[in-house]
Amino acid sequence: MNKAVRDYSLPESISTAIANGTNIVRAFREQFGYSVDDLAVSCGLTSLEIETIESGQNADPSKLERIAHALGLPSNAMIIEDSSRLSA
Repeated sequence: MNKAVRDYSLPESISTAIANGTNIVRAFREQFGYSVDDLAVSCGLTSLEIETIESGQNADPSKLERIAHALGLPSNAMIIEDSSRLSA
């Protein structure tokens, strides 16, 4: 993993949304102004898959990576297991 990806920190607005209980995918989607359908088309998933991920029922890393890529984010942007990336 390269240093730029490893050192990626979540934007404060995303960290705050997560701290307030918003799913990370939904937080990024809303930040970028995407509807569920827009994001689904952009990353090649179905709207139902996006809704399922946002509800917390499916955090398949390959799907999260596809979503991150569609939004122009590092591949690990949607994985929050490393709490040191939270800026808030």
